[in-house]
Amino acid sequence: MSYLIIPKSYRSALSPEETEKGIKLVKDFFQQGLAKALKLRRVTAPLFVLQGQGINDDLSGVERAVTFPVKDLGDQKAEVVHSLAKWKRLSLAEYKIRPGHGLYTDMNAIRADEDLGNLHSLYVDQWDWERTITARDRNTRYLKRIVRDIYSVLLDTEMFICTCYPQLRPFLAHDVHFIHAQQLLDMYPDLSAKEREDAICKKYGSIFIIGIGGKLSDGKPHDLRAPDYDDWSTPAEDGLPGLNGDLLVWNPILGRAFELSSMGIRVDAESMHRQLELSGKTEREKLYFHRRLLGGELPLSIGGGIGQSRLCMLFLQKVHIGEIQASIWPDEQRKACLKAGIKLI
Repeated sequence: MSYLIIPKSYRSALSPEETEKGIKLVKDFFQQGLAKALKLRRVTAPLFVLQGQGINDDLSGVERAVTFPVKDLGDQKAEVVHSLAKWKRLSLAEYKIRPGHGLYTDMNAIRADEDLGNLHSLYVDQWDWERTITARDRNTRYLKRIVRDIYSVLLDTEMFICTCYPQLRPFLAHDVHFIHAQQLLDMYPDLSAKEREDAICKKYGSIFIIGIGGKLSDGKPHDLRAPDYDDWSTPAEDGLPGLNGDLLVWNPILGRAFELSSMGIRVDAESMHRQLELSGKTEREKLYFHRRLLGGELPLSIGGGIGQSRLCMLFLQKVHIGEIQASIWPDEQRKACLKAGIKLI
């Protein structure tokens, strides 16, 4: 229950019927805008991959993947994906997508180790996207340009939904503010990482925190990140390491920072080897994905994921992700939501 936030006097601005219609409106409008802004084409993605190939995302390294034996493969284990961070890069190579263009897909996952609450569900749905880049694009300027392009689509989507439902009012900041995780720690040295996110997000409205995964001056990373997809150790123009980050906005309904996307310029062979060494996971270099990357068979890329239910929750001004998607919740949480007038699907 510690993960449940119930604002005082919350009441959904939309009926269940309006909500269901609104979910489709948000998803259709945003994905069309995203595809146009980043020059992406839609592809079909897997729900599961074979275990032991290094394709699945291990997130922070401790989450258990949902696994099952495949009878026709001699009971070889398959895993439900956590995300498609590495699968998308393999697909860029397979489709021979040239620099400046990319792909996106609907990613559906099961994350059994999530702490269930307003923002986290066992079921994860997001737009996973990946775009081919050149060596000249591997810099902070390019990263910021892509973030601004995505944020522009978010602003357009918010305005569209508020036009469809006049009872909703726009609240996103006009611009996104960039800050490195180390600079954020320097600003708020006495706060935890999540408290720092709340403080900076409340101040600016929308932020992109650069450098997620590498250790900061206090000896800890701002947040955990796997060592084999985002580049969080290459120094940028300002000397601070990190070519990746998280996009967060201030959620006035919940009164806290609200993460919408994790994204970044992906590792090249040099930075992946370095990050695997820093993480003590160099044995991964023997896996299928890692061998192909180290062998120069995969294109340089930038990519990320954008939560679909999260986005609908934000723009339809809901307090709980269970108002957007069907999932399983602890009985105590369901009862508390019902008592507060929060209708979980």
